[in-house]
Amino acid sequence: MLRLKLRLYRLLSRLAGLPMVLVVRGLFAVARRLGPARAGAAGARIARALGPRLPSHRTALANLRHAFPERSEAEIRAIALGSWENLGRTGAEYAHLAAIFDYDPDAPTPGRIAVEGIEHFFALRDDGRPGLIFSAHLGNWELPAICAARFGLEASAVFRPPNSPAAAQLVQEVRRATMGGLTAAGPGAAFAMQGVVERGGHLGMLVDQHFTRGVVVDFLGRPALANPLLAKLARHYECPVHGVRVIRLPEGRFRLELTPALDLPRDAAGAIDVRGAMQAMTDVIAGWVRDHPEQWLWMHRRWRPALLPKGAPPAADARPPAAGAAPAPVTAPAQANVTSVGPAAGC
Repeated sequence: MLRLKLRLYRLLSRLAGLPMVLVVRGLFAVARRLGPARAGAAGARIARALGPRLPSHRTALANLRHAFPERSEAEIRAIALGSWENLGRTGAEYAHLAAIFDYDPDAPTPGRIAVEGIEHFFALRDDGRPGLIFSAHLGNWELPAICAARFGLEASAVFRPPNSPAAAQLVQEVRRATMGGLTAAGPGAAFAMQGVVERGGHLGMLVDQHFTRGVVVDFLGRPALANPLLAKLARHYECPVHGVRVIRLPEGRFRLELTPALDLPRDAAGAIDVRGAMQAMTDVIAGWVRDHPEQWLWMHRRWRPALLPKGAPPAADARPPAAGAAPAPVTAPAQANVTSVGPAAGC
């Protein structure tokens, strides 16, 4: 009887979600017919019109006022609208990701995509070692994973499915058709990620969102919680860590920038300091956000003071000690829930 009820519940859940599936797929079909440029422009207009009516717009404005207290209210609102536009364009571009990424280093004329730091990419691909890549929700953040797949970098991207099951299904289909390995965030993801590194592969992860069981870092002048998993992997496997960002340019073009390997801080014993490493990555992302604030996801609740560990230091005091110094202890409530990674098996 219980099994029958469970089957009926699952069937009814699928039926209830069917209208939304049809709506999402219909919008996707329209975006495909419009082409990349017109679809992106339409997505931007829709998001710019609807975004300010949503509760998350207040979150965006509050985040911007804290991050840029020197900016006028008009500038704050303009950046928030730009953020909605970027989100709308990114959503519409899912229908055209394969066509948008047209980078060819040997092409006589540039296409939609320009890449800076391609030498770091090829070195990462050809050095025979595992590697870690962090990124942020800037520009169209899906493009680096496509770049890796197109140019033979064995990589797995960690992603968080959209909250809408209908959108999640479609996004997953697009990602699987255009990208390499994919690891869904959630239970068991840490072990899957560790397996990628142990096999000598490469792991890419967006690290600019709130993570409840994270370590405290200073992000744009306020303490925030960051997922420490990449830093833990770097510590245990001594793998290089690179950053990659996407900058949206005029006329439907993009620039991908891959940084050299970061020189991560180490503790007194010479091992990579997890909190210090996450602070180093967060500092890079903060610089990216300051460069193009209108292209970041300000409507996300990145700062959640109520969820910080008890006694967490404020603002700049959240920074870990200098390299070589003994790391400050992380309070038990935050540390106890951080997923741990086993000792290295060798790179």
